[in-house]
Amino acid sequence: MNLNIFPIRHHGPGSARSLEHALAQLNPDVVLVEGPSDADSVLPFLAQADMTPPVALLGYVNDDPSRAAFWPFAVFSPEFVALRWAARAGAVARFVDLPAAVVLAGERDAPEDELRDDPLGVLAQAAGFADFERWWESLVEARGDEFDVFAAVNEAMRAVRADALAPVGREAQREAFMRQGIRAALKEGFARVAVVCGAWHAPALDVTAFPVKADAALLKGLPKAKVTLTWVPWTHGRLSVASGYGAGVRSPGYYEHLFTSRGAVAERWFARVARLLRAERLEASSASVIEATRLANALAALRGRALPGLEELNEAALSVFGWDGDLPLRLIEERLVVGEALGAVPDGVPTVPLARDVARQQKSLRLKVLPEKLDLELDLRSDNDLARSVLFHRLNLLGVPWAKPRGSGGLGTFREGWQLRWRPEFSVRLVEASRLGQTVRDAATASALEAARGAGTLAELTALLEVLRLADLPGALPVTLAALDERSALGADVPDVLRALPPLARLARYGDVRGRGPVAARPGGGEAAPLETFRALLTRAAVGLPLAGVGLGDEAAAGVRDAVRGADAAVRLLDAPDVTGEWRAALRRVADREDAHPLLLGDALRRLRDAGVVEAGEVEARLGLALSDPSPLAVTEWLDGFLGDTGALLVHDAGLLALVDGWLSGLDAEVFQSVLPLLRRVFARFEAPERRAIGEALRGGTPASRLAPVAVDGARAARVVPVVLGLLGLLGISHK
Repeated sequence: MNLNIFPIRHHGPGSARSLEHALAQLNPDVVLVEGPSDADSVLPFLAQADMTPPVALLGYVNDDPSRAAFWPFAVFSPEFVALRWAARAGAVARFVDLPAAVVLAGERDAPEDELRDDPLGVLAQAAGFADFERWWESLVEARGDEFDVFAAVNEAMRAVRADALAPVGREAQREAFMRQGIRAALKEGFARVAVVCGAWHAPALDVTAFPVKADAALLKGLPKAKVTLTWVPWTHGRLSVASGYGAGVRSPGYYEHLFTSRGAVAERWFARVARLLRAERLEASSASVIEATRLANALAALRGRALPGLEELNEAALSVFGWDGDLPLRLIEERLVVGEALGAVPDGVPTVPLARDVARQQKSLRLKVLPEKLDLELDLRSDNDLARSVLFHRLNLLGVPWAKPRGSGGLGTFREGWQLRWRPEFSVRLVEASRLGQTVRDAATASALEAARGAGTLAELTALLEVLRLADLPGALPVTLAALDERSALGADVPDVLRALPPLARLARYGDVRGRGPVAARPGGGEAAPLETFRALLTRAAVGLPLAGVGLGDEAAAGVRDAVRGADAAVRLLDAPDVTGEWRAALRRVADREDAHPLLLGDALRRLRDAGVVEAGEVEARLGLALSDPSPLAVTEWLDGFLGDTGALLVHDAGLLALVDGWLSGLDAEVFQSVLPLLRRVFARFEAPERRAIGEALRGGTPASRLAPVAVDGARAARVVPVVLGLLGLLGISHK
């Protein structure tokens, strides 16, 4: 029996290099690798030239894709090296671990490759190392192509396992299954058998030391699920320990460098460091590269190591490049030590139709799929950028946030800003979403329908309407609009109904800005349904609005005012005579109520004045009436609503300014102090030129004939002018 067991460290470049050397010497007929045995059908893809690591074997339960597992491989993973070698040499390659069907059938007992009492840490401490990872790097990763290193590792693992607890549960089943796989290969008559497994398992794979019947009994009756296996792109970030991956490594980027650099490891490393720092406009001279290399080699020699490890490289980089700050070290850690590489899989790899549609659109829209952040600015007047925007919104609706919205930094509704970053787990989410449809459009429409039927509040339906507009999903509109109408009819609060109006208005009118035309004019767009729903909701809001402003606290009144502001903008956007008339009539009823909150009374009068519904004389009369309220706080609330966010009224209407000035001048000191905070808040919203113009008018810059419809006591007014100017932030202006 010519059986050779190669104990390796998952994702260890030294193990991979030594294994490659050993396989070339042994030339086995079959290579058995630790991995799910039911994935043999997709193994041939590894031999294809366009399979670029890092990649991962993905297994998921057919009727529950959220139950999934990954088996990652990097270019420096010994398992990947073994499988690629077998493909080149024409040897048989197989996975021999528990099938994914068993792994995914139930919960795992414990994370793989995690030892409760850390016996490997005992070896590291005995050798004088702080942890197992540093010990392993020194023993294996920093060495050359050594065949005998596997025998040494196997002997060490035997010693450790002799004092450790016997494996139980899933770990015992895994080792029994691998032994069964080895026995099957030997029974088939392969002359030379190579087994590649995690170092911890190596002593347990001696098939002569374990009874066949005991292994069979241990594996009898294991539950199985119907699963699908395929390959998906992976990233270095997801190989790192920081990502939570149990078999992860601290430095995948450095390990790739260590594996691919056949000699001159330190020299090549610091050359890469210099290129990185220069690209970031940081100092990195050739002399610095030479000095850092010399220092790293010297540190390795002092510590008795054959080659500088990552510890030596980092210390040398700190001394040479980090003398004036930690930015160079942070860049080295992020870009080189961990790195962020995204693998690629061949086009023929099995996948769900939805994932294929996403890949097709990514290619046709010329979108880069990268693991690092990429900022993208879209001009929605361009057909290609518009299609990109639609894809991003649809994927977000499916729970695949590859692109996240960000500020566009520009003016106009035709611009959108996005930040793209691909995550490996998005492959699983696409599989999960594939139950909804075979294309992105169909799946997003089905997802929107589910959201509409399950929405519990009017706000959820309102937000969904915005998504439907941006994602161009007219097929989900009828159900969403019907749900919106039904929800509002079940007694939704008036402010909630008002907040639903702006998305409906944009849906009916605003689509032309995105180059598609109004929904009502588009085939299959629900005809005039958005406008009809808008009218129905507006009628409900108009009926309830006058009473909605009664008996409110200040905070609640502010919420109603904000909802009215949005609804007013929506009515003006549609510019339909019947809608406009109904809305203005509702505002008139609000303005006529004496028991409504003063903030809403002033706001309603302002909107009626801006619309030209009330004459200037009536406005002044109502203002005078409001200023006569015995409660100064109520007056300031009324002014807050009436003046709004701009001082244009006071700048251009001297009569209104005189009324406000007269009221303010008549307040005694104690009352003035009580209303001052609110007045400052109101005037702080005005633009600086508006405040300056008001100050100029108050100090006499405006003719008296325009300023004073009422008599003003000059001496008394002069005393209050400095206070008003201070309120307006204009104390530096002369008021003689």
